[in-house]
Amino acid sequence: MPVVPLRGIAVFPYMVLNFDVGRERSKNALERSMVNNQLLFVTAQKDLEVDNPTLDDLYDVGTVVRVKQILVLPGDTVRVLVEGVNRARIVDVTSEDAYMEGVLEEQLEPEENPDTLEAYMRVLAKAFEKYARLSCKIPSDTVSSLESVTDPGQLADTIAANVLMKLEDKQAVLSCFSAVERLERLLAILKRETDVMELERRVGIRVKKQMDRSQREYYLREQMKAIQKELGERDNDTEELREKLEKVPLDEESRTKVMKELDRLAHMPPGTPEIPVIRTYLEWILELPYGVYTKDNMNLKNARRILDEDHYGLEKVKERIIEYLAVCRLTENLNGPILCFVGPPGVGKTSIAKSIARALDRKFVRMSLGGVRDEAEIRGHRRTYIGAIPGRIVSSIRQAGSMNPVFLFDEIDKMASDFRGDPASAMLEVLDPEQNATFRDHYMDIPFDLSKVLFVTTANSADTIPRPLLDRMELIELGGYTEDEKVEIAARHLVPKEEERHGIGPDSLAVPKPAIRRIIEDYTREAGVRSLERQIAAVCRKAAVEIVENPEEKIRVNQGKIREYLGVPRFSKDDLDKKDGVGIANGLAWTSVGGVTLLVEVTRMKGSGKLVLTGKLGDVMQESARAGMSLIRSRALRWGIDEDFHEHTDLHIHVPEGATPKDGPSAGITMVTAMVSALTGIAVKGSVAMTGEITLQGRVLPIGGLKEKMLAAVRAGITEILIPWENQKDLEEIPENVKDKIKIVPVKDIESVLRHALVRMPKPRKEEEHGD
Repeated sequence: MPVVPLRGIAVFPYMVLNFDVGRERSKNALERSMVNNQLLFVTAQKDLEVDNPTLDDLYDVGTVVRVKQILVLPGDTVRVLVEGVNRARIVDVTSEDAYMEGVLEEQLEPEENPDTLEAYMRVLAKAFEKYARLSCKIPSDTVSSLESVTDPGQLADTIAANVLMKLEDKQAVLSCFSAVERLERLLAILKRETDVMELERRVGIRVKKQMDRSQREYYLREQMKAIQKELGERDNDTEELREKLEKVPLDEESRTKVMKELDRLAHMPPGTPEIPVIRTYLEWILELPYGVYTKDNMNLKNARRILDEDHYGLEKVKERIIEYLAVCRLTENLNGPILCFVGPPGVGKTSIAKSIARALDRKFVRMSLGGVRDEAEIRGHRRTYIGAIPGRIVSSIRQAGSMNPVFLFDEIDKMASDFRGDPASAMLEVLDPEQNATFRDHYMDIPFDLSKVLFVTTANSADTIPRPLLDRMELIELGGYTEDEKVEIAARHLVPKEEERHGIGPDSLAVPKPAIRRIIEDYTREAGVRSLERQIAAVCRKAAVEIVENPEEKIRVNQGKIREYLGVPRFSKDDLDKKDGVGIANGLAWTSVGGVTLLVEVTRMKGSGKLVLTGKLGDVMQESARAGMSLIRSRALRWGIDEDFHEHTDLHIHVPEGATPKDGPSAGITMVTAMVSALTGIAVKGSVAMTGEITLQGRVLPIGGLKEKMLAAVRAGITEILIPWENQKDLEEIPENVKDKIKIVPVKDIESVLRHALVRMPKPRKEEEHGD
């Protein structure tokens, strides 16, 4: 009979199925079978990869089938529909030329005991029922079709054909000619498969319970962890971290805590959300410069040279820094007071701190405190918060790369507090030499030594610094620069700096000192030099255009060039009206940007004694005006004023530039002088300016910021200035060239003020007794 080898298919008697035929020898055998009563012998080959199998490559037991239908498919493939007839064993191959032809041996099923068959069928029914219950892959129509099969052998073949998945299992059943033997072998296979499915079900239940408690990934990684533990594998990353951390010079408390965190990391299963948090924390420990210190340069001559190179003037400030370094050299300890440079913008507070770092050969870091409201900016966030990071103190130390940098807290007076905490209070620990050796950041949660850090702070005004914080700092005031100092600063530093920034060589542009002085007088009005630097930059930009157009021409900046480059002058020394005027007095005030002149105007009107204040005056200036009014009423007769003037006269006090807020205890005598002038009709000298607060007894109280106010008076062209008597001690800090340009008159009381400020003293009324 023609023989067709099959790949991966076992055909049972009574079974109808189709398969594809592609090999040429198989097609020839199929054609031969159509001549031979449509009968064909099919059997599975042992190795699917063999293209031309021989007898040894085939299972010896197969099935005689009847060809029911042949369908030719595209691609030279034939699909065959067959029906199994009976089992047969191939004994020999008679031909292998055009197709395989073999000699078959048929065996009749032996007679079996009916009771034995019945018993086997019942056991098989139960085994199959259990198997079908555990397996979800058996169609319902297959189960129902098996119920109608009564022949034991046919039942075994049907179950094997429709249920068994492995070719080896199917071939094992197919090879049994005895029904009992076939049933017995099928039962063994079903029992084995049922046990495997039972085990799968139990594993599935355990997995499902584990998944219900956490997540599927957690369960799988737990298994991986257990396997790694059994195999003795280690986490290489954790061990690498451990080796690095053991080299960090930590104290005992810190090392204990860090190693505890490392052990937690090592025992966490992969994928735990807390792993990145702990790893980031440990990496922060590794990145901080524990044990790294730069060597200090305590050479005072070198420090003086660097300070003089970087700054012109500021002799008092430089001397204090030299003293500070000298003490540090003798004591070999920098745990001294915290230096706080106070002064208006642009006077060089930040650059002084940079010069200190350069003089000491230390790293320099700067932290701006302007607008800081959150305490976590200083102390860091606790690691329980999502996205927690260390505070800016620890972050800046890491940025510096050493444990002893020069640390600048810029604009310490600009800190504020709200519901997120009070950062100024957090700064108390940082700036206290008795506490900062064990500074504890909330994120790091271990002591961090800040005792070797040289802290320097800056502020525009000391008034807004909290008192406990101010108590930890030594204030060094940087007043405004005189005109001569600005000229030298511009010539030595600003002009070369801007020429280099704009790519202009020294041979292409010349800015002489007279031109710089003209820029200062006509285009700037400030305590520092920032606005001057901007004006010089504008000159360099204009000059750069001309240099590009005429490379061979050297530009020399003169008065005409300044007008061409910078436009119409913005300021002049005649901004204040120098003419004598009734009810007009020149005052001086200190602001965060330096000293300014303050014009106070007073006019009298018929009324009922009201005092009107305009010009956006603060509470202090309003109180000064009221106190001055009471003082005038108490001395009205002495100054030739009607004793009952307040019953029929209103006074209106106005300070121009109403959009600018004005406040401070230094305008009292100015307002009193202007009011007395308005009430008496006696003019105030236009060349005189004054500053000082007044009391109800007529005493003149001392003020602050005398240098800035005197510089403002000189800029405005004032020739005489009245200052409180107790401020004479501050005149030592005023440069001699400033004192030479202006007459300074110390005054004790309001009588002295009026005597110098008014063009003449008012005559007293007859009712006034002259007891003093």
